[in-house]
Amino acid sequence: MDLLLLHSFLVVAESGGVTAAATRLHITQPALSRRLQQLEEQLGAPLLDRGRRGVQLTELGRLVQREGRLIVARYELLKERVRAHQQLREGTVRIGGGATAVSFVLPAAIARFQAAYPSVRFQVKEAGSSEVARDVRAGQLEVGLVTLPVQGRELEVRPLMMDRIVLVARPDHPLAGSGRIRARELDGLPFVGFEGGTAIRQIIDTALRDAGVEMNIVMELRSIPAILRMVASTGNLAFVSQVGVESNPDVTQLSVRDLRIERQLAVVIRQGAHLSPAAAAFLDQLDQSLGA
Repeated sequence: MDLLLLHSFLVVAESGGVTAAATRLHITQPALSRRLQQLEEQLGAPLLDRGRRGVQLTELGRLVQREGRLIVARYELLKERVRAHQQLREGTVRIGGGATAVSFVLPAAIARFQAAYPSVRFQVKEAGSSEVARDVRAGQLEVGLVTLPVQGRELEVRPLMMDRIVLVARPDHPLAGSGRIRARELDGLPFVGFEGGTAIRQIIDTALRDAGVEMNIVMELRSIPAILRMVASTGNLAFVSQVGVESNPDVTQLSVRDLRIERQLAVVIRQGAHLSPAAAAFLDQLDQSLGA
């Protein structure tokens, strides 16, 4: 049903005549009569009885008036909801990321955004980069924060920040007082590692293998907070994101003279996708705060 035709009919019903309705609608009387005729043709029923005293609604015309008011009101509500999303008075950001992003990158960014737009909600999923990228491709997430590289031609990749991977230990670990150590001193020592197969674990394993170091992984965990707690409890070593170590008094960062491990964090969205206004605005803020 054409909402313009329906709205014109409702104005006629409220005005009690075509002439008065045409004046309210700022169109000519013949143009309004054509609209009414088109609506009757679409519905397959007469809606108005036309006489010398003007027009009166038929019984079906009264039905169309009652239901039409609801349809028009619902459409006006829909337009208002769309405006609210565009003005960030409503909206939901569906975003996913790995443990580092969810624990240390997103919280502050989301807090800043919600301070400006308190009605925008966030649905945050923590998962590995490959799963996050898969969910973005499938449309289950609008935005993903992943470790590069990721697979998928369907994804648009926007580099976000470089993340330094550092060695941490308990303050009383024998290596903690050694100053700058060499990579070969780590060979065979017990480590708490990220789960095998994750992007960050692959980057760490490759860097150490290239340095001739074989880690003795005695435990695998998913999140940086869990790894840091385990390091503080067991005295084992770990490689973690530098952003997760800052302001943690239970572990200390060790400097490895001949080893530098970094990874590129990036935003991925589905190629050609039109982001919701809330997601687009949040990504703009994220780019400005972290830098591309």
